[in-house]
Amino acid sequence: VQLQASGGGLVQAGGSLRLSCQGSGSIGSINVMGWYRQAPGKQRELVATITTAGRANYADFVKGRFTISRDNAKNSWYLQMNSLKPEDTAKYYCNADLREAGRVYSRTYWGQGTLVTVSS
Repeated sequence: VQLQASGGGLVQAGGSLRLSCQGSGSIGSINVMGWYRQAPGKQRELVATITTAGRANYADFVKGRFTISRDNAKNSWYLQMNSLKPEDTAKYYCNADLREAGRVYSRTYWGQGTLVTVSS
C-alpha cells in the first residue's frame, strides 16, 4: 500500500492550491483520511481529517480557508486551500487509517509529502 501526495507548489499570499492524495495497492478500506503539515524547524501538526461518513475536522488555523474532501471509490482525498498565508508554508503529508485487503486490523500510513510555499 502506498499513498501519493501531489499538488504542492509556489503561490502568492491570498492564492489557492488543491492537494491530492491517492492510495494504491491492496486496500481493503480506509477509515479516516487526513492531512498534516510540517514547517522547517517545527513539529508535524494536524491540518484536517475526514471520516468515511464525510465528517470533517479542522485545525483552528485553517478553519474557513481549507476544505478536506474524499472520493471513497477512488481511494483519494483532497485538500482545497484558499486564502493562503506565508505561515502556511510547509511540507504537507497525507495520511490514512487504512486496512489492507485480507487483514483484520488497520494501521496508519503516510504519504511522502508535497511542498507548499506561500510568498508574501
